[in-house]
Amino acid sequence: MILDLRASARAQRPLIPDLPHLADAAIQTWRGRMVNEYQSSFVFSALALQAEALGLAPSVADELREFAQEERQHGVLCGAVVEALGHEARALVAPPRPMPEHAGVSALEAWLRNILSVSCLSETVAVALIGAERVEMPDSPLRELLTRIWSDEVGHARFGWRVVNEMVPALGALERRRLSLYLRAAFRHLEQHELAHLPIASRPPAEGAALGLCSGEDARTLFYETVEQAILPALEALQLQSRAAWNARHDHPSIGAARRGAVLKIEG
Repeated sequence: MILDLRASARAQRPLIPDLPHLADAAIQTWRGRMVNEYQSSFVFSALALQAEALGLAPSVADELREFAQEERQHGVLCGAVVEALGHEARALVAPPRPMPEHAGVSALEAWLRNILSVSCLSETVAVALIGAERVEMPDSPLRELLTRIWSDEVGHARFGWRVVNEMVPALGALERRRLSLYLRAAFRHLEQHELAHLPIASRPPAEGAALGLCSGEDARTLFYETVEQAILPALEALQLQSRAAWNARHDHPSIGAARRGAVLKIEG
């Protein structure tokens, strides 16, 4: 399917530095972000439907739908950068993937697994990576655009941590154990996805920061620091065995465990 954001993106093109020797790398980076951000909207919409089916407070589904709208706007903003760089905010994308149902556990536990994967893991990492990029970027319209995206991602991550801090303490020991085991798959997919999007060979010159280009090696270091210094302690505080899960993330799961632990990985 074709994702075509040209009409909306062209109306929001920011002024960007004239760095023609970095244009190709910047186009690739921002087009990839455009796709990832926009596709993330389907994930939050699915989480909202799950929240409604669970009978949670209407405000929960409303907040998730607001996140979906923000992700669509992020896609447009990233597309606006692509347009400002002289290319089209248009890309071939895969159809949205269905939200994992996690057979064999309750609907609430399945939803909490998805919230953990999406908001507590993926979005927390996004906050760290985008925040670091924002710090390095000089004041400019592009930095303002990035700040808007970063601010929304902070809200998405905080939502997830608020939910798990409210709901996980009420779970029984067996449910917390299953969540701890699930984290092995969640961490494995998180690492695979992030490393695939943070190529070690990416070493832009210093001026690349003005276009949102960063060192792949530095970004990978920040990824691991975020997991080990922010995510793991927060999950351990909930009596989830996250450090053991992180250390065991490369263990080969059984076929059944792999299916139950399927993770829908998102960006933004």
